[in-house]
Amino acid sequence: MSSLPKLGKNKFSSRRNLWFERLMAILASLNLGLVLFDMSYVPWRNFWLQGNLQFLDFVIKIPLPPITHWYDPVKGIQPHRETQKYLETVNALEEQVAQQGLQSPETEKLLADMRRLSNEMIDSDPFRVANKSGTLEKIKNRMRDRIGLDSARQSFKTFWSQDYLLKNGWKKEITFFNNKIRPSIETNYFRPIAESGEFVDKFWILDIPFAIIFGLEFLGRTWSIGRRHFGVSWRDAMLWRWYDIFLLIPFWRWLRIIPVTLRLHQAELIDLDRIQAQFSQGFVATFAEEITEVVVVRVIKQVQSSIEKGEITRWLLQPEKRTYIDINNVNEVEAIADIMIKLIVYRVLPKIQPDLEAILRHNIESVLKNLPAYKNIQNIPLLANIPNQLTERLVTEISQGAYEAIKAALEDAEGAKLSAQLVQHFGEAIAQEVQSQQTVDKIQSLVLDMLEEIKINYVERLSQEDVEQVMEETRKIRQLTQTQDGQIYPYKKHSI
Repeated sequence: MSSLPKLGKNKFSSRRNLWFERLMAILASLNLGLVLFDMSYVPWRNFWLQGNLQFLDFVIKIPLPPITHWYDPVKGIQPHRETQKYLETVNALEEQVAQQGLQSPETEKLLADMRRLSNEMIDSDPFRVANKSGTLEKIKNRMRDRIGLDSARQSFKTFWSQDYLLKNGWKKEITFFNNKIRPSIETNYFRPIAESGEFVDKFWILDIPFAIIFGLEFLGRTWSIGRRHFGVSWRDAMLWRWYDIFLLIPFWRWLRIIPVTLRLHQAELIDLDRIQAQFSQGFVATFAEEITEVVVVRVIKQVQSSIEKGEITRWLLQPEKRTYIDINNVNEVEAIADIMIKLIVYRVLPKIQPDLEAILRHNIESVLKNLPAYKNIQNIPLLANIPNQLTERLVTEISQGAYEAIKAALEDAEGAKLSAQLVQHFGEAIAQEVQSQQTVDKIQSLVLDMLEEIKINYVERLSQEDVEQVMEETRKIRQLTQTQDGQIYPYKKHSI
């Protein structure tokens, strides 16, 4: 009963942490959306200004709120004085024509101003500052097509004349200008340059509240990690969630997609397990061939180098000079050998004893059949079964006796001591006989040649193996190990 409150508390704490993770993930997503909008605002400003989507020759007008009116100050965008004056003069001309007609002196004066402003626009290219010189070329091409002249300067001069407007109709021509020319001119703007040499950009004003929130969260997580994990330094705790640093730096803001994606996955708002598995498989498959070849060749070369320097020979033949660190004061080789011997004697030999008796019986019968007395006894009716009985008795006595002797030797302290002494003397005798320089040189030469042949014959084969097939088999094995109750549960990693 006492465990129930604790379980409920942990469950509540887990849900509270999940909701906090989701809240911060959504906040980071909003910040990323704002960053992407800011990055795309200048290239897409024409759309936010006019709401036009063009598909081939079709233009769809989408009503939009005055986004440019709100966001132009953030990017430091201002109306260009020259193009703004050009459009204001057109507006004045429309009002003048509406009041006094095309043939009034005031209208002619405004038309002369339009011809002059058109020449200045062509000469100075006010679109260049906004990197929109192509827009000016579009305007010139449309005016050439309208008038039918090759010169853009002459086309504007003709268009802003009383004779042309009277002949072709004022309403028709001013409608053409407002629909085809004015929208392009309106897209032009002026953007001042700051002391840093870059365009004025006040996006940091919008971004700094997010940076403060994520900065406080980063410090809080660093402190929490340092408390929960003993021995973790402040720097290591900060590097624990290194990807959150992208939410704080004021440059390369597009990299915030990394922490946002990871946060959404950790908050269980999106599932990246399958993507992660495919990415890991593709990454490993790309480098597995080179890594396999490098690792195998490196290991073989290290073994060859140790053999050439005599390090392995000294390690095998001069155990007193080995530099080996023992962490538990136990000779693992002897301990493993003792376990294996007991396993064989107490578990394995009793199971294979019938097979050993069959082999022993066969050998004894083969020897007895070659004896003349054995054949004579078999010819006597009453004594024919005696050789078989003797064979069975002999086989049973030998096998049982040998097994009991081995078992007794292991259980007897003196016998175990003698067995260990036998093994030790056996190893010393082999080491002593191998220590002759001629034998050592010959063994080293053979081993070096064998390793070289392995490099030539098998390492290349490893590098040419179908890595994709190996990765597919590995994925199937991983899925099988994660199968429960006939259902495969995807592997999921949990991070702090």
